[in-house]
Amino acid sequence: MSCDIHSRIAGEGPAVPLHERHSDRVRGREYGVRSRAGSIYSLSYGQAEISWKAIGQMNECSPPWPRMLVGHVPVDLLDRDAALELVFTALSDSDPIAVVSANLDHIHHFADDAAWDERTAVGAPAGGLRWLTLLDGMPLVRTANARSGREWPKLSGSDLITPILEHAAEARARVAFLGGTAETHELLLPALAEQFPRLEVAGTWAPERAELTDRVASEAIAAQIKAAEADILVVGLGKPRQERWIAEYGTQTGAKALLAFGAVVDFLACRIARVPERVSNAGGEWAWRLMLEPRRLARRYLVQGPPALVRLKRSAVVLEAAPASA
Repeated sequence: MSCDIHSRIAGEGPAVPLHERHSDRVRGREYGVRSRAGSIYSLSYGQAEISWKAIGQMNECSPPWPRMLVGHVPVDLLDRDAALELVFTALSDSDPIAVVSANLDHIHHFADDAAWDERTAVGAPAGGLRWLTLLDGMPLVRTANARSGREWPKLSGSDLITPILEHAAEARARVAFLGGTAETHELLLPALAEQFPRLEVAGTWAPERAELTDRVASEAIAAQIKAAEADILVVGLGKPRQERWIAEYGTQTGAKALLAFGAVVDFLACRIARVPERVSNAGGEWAWRLMLEPRRLARRYLVQGPPALVRLKRSAVVLEAAPASA
């Protein structure tokens, strides 16, 4: 299978072969990232640092959709139907898929994490666990829209979980849940039975934090999930723990789709109210959630969030996939 290893900055000139880029990290304007005066999303010389190694991984076999790169974090730019189809298709694929949500908290934890350069993106020919990173949070959505010149939807786990579970019930795919508390799971099971009466729940796991950082304990949890024959594993351990657990142990679970969906278990169990759509669309979800859980979320939104927002505005670059070679 021949894969094109070219990419270009959205809205710019011809593709530059990756092998011609000599530095692993370069500054934005060296490769023609256009400065847009007066825009809050503008890039000026010296602001945008791009991990060309990450771009190389992203373009090992270019998918038919653009991606936004923020440091080492690639974000797949897709509409809702396309994202769901990738998850549904994974249930019959030989290689599993990991789905994560990119918001400012994700940028805070992973923009400087070079380990993301080594992870296989959806669309690459290599086997093993493939990663799909979706837009979550209005700062990333607005940045992607401004940098690409197109409108992209917010695709948070809480927005996608209902159609995924509906599909799972129809396809007789077994779903398991990792994360949350035992008390939350007691509320979760009857709530699922009421909303998705045909859904097969393979099991729920509420491990202590010490278990998640212990290799033997984590491998035992993964073995239990595999024995339960889960097709879809919803992982709600919080960032960055859920992504790192999936990277380390996800393939051992045997699940075909591993969904790093954070607090979605609390939403499904009706333990925490979801933000109203009008508030979310206005970019106020962070304030809503901070109001509901100030002790847990104050550091994330008030301390870690602002630097992540600055990083996003300074370094986000949208890369259009090059057309396939003839």
